[in-house]
Amino acid sequence: MVRGAEVLQESLLGLDEKGSPQHASALLAEMERSVEAAGGWDEVGSIAVGLGPGSFTGLRIGIATARAAALSRDLPVVGVCTLDAIGRALAGGRAEGTTSLALLDARRDEVFWALYGHRGERLWDPAVGTPDALAARLEGLEQPPLCAGSGAVRFRHELERLGIEVPDDKDGVHRVSARHICALAETREDKDAAEAVEPIYLRPPDAERWRERDTVQTTD
Repeated sequence: MVRGAEVLQESLLGLDEKGSPQHASALLAEMERSVEAAGGWDEVGSIAVGLGPGSFTGLRIGIATARAAALSRDLPVVGVCTLDAIGRALAGGRAEGTTSLALLDARRDEVFWALYGHRGERLWDPAVGTPDALAARLEGLEQPPLCAGSGAVRFRHELERLGIEVPDDKDGVHRVSARHICALAETREDKDAAEAVEPIYLRPPDAERWRERDTVQTTD
């Protein structure tokens, strides 16, 4: 929850005792804490939500929660690309002409990526592919970018061999921050109705891939 440049409330939902995400069990409670920090629902002007790319289930839960809250309170929703939030975090204090790479672990030995300029402006649209495919794309840059995100942590050694700087694993820049999602949402003049907010998947969900695989096996 932000009001201008002031962060009123921000929480990090880690894994539960079984190692599972807490989207379904804790998200609504954290939203209410944020609303309380703002002074109640009457002080909330819009709802910001991360659109991904990310896990299919996590995105569905987050966006569905934002839509439901917006509809119940007659509020607009602003969807923000998750990679843009990391790009904003990386932009602080960067020299002119430098670039930053937001990289998220996409599982299946792939990564989601987008490239940003020194002000946090997006230079490459979000994409998904293998680390080798990313390395080939990066060959066109004059100098290696600064890189952060869960994908940067996972593939640190591969990236550093390319001369790419990756902050320490414990650095908060690797985390998708709610404050950056809210800050980016505030810069948007256009705000959407709840029904218009759609996730950024970049590839089919696992269930669809499994169904196609089973169909092919049955046909064979």
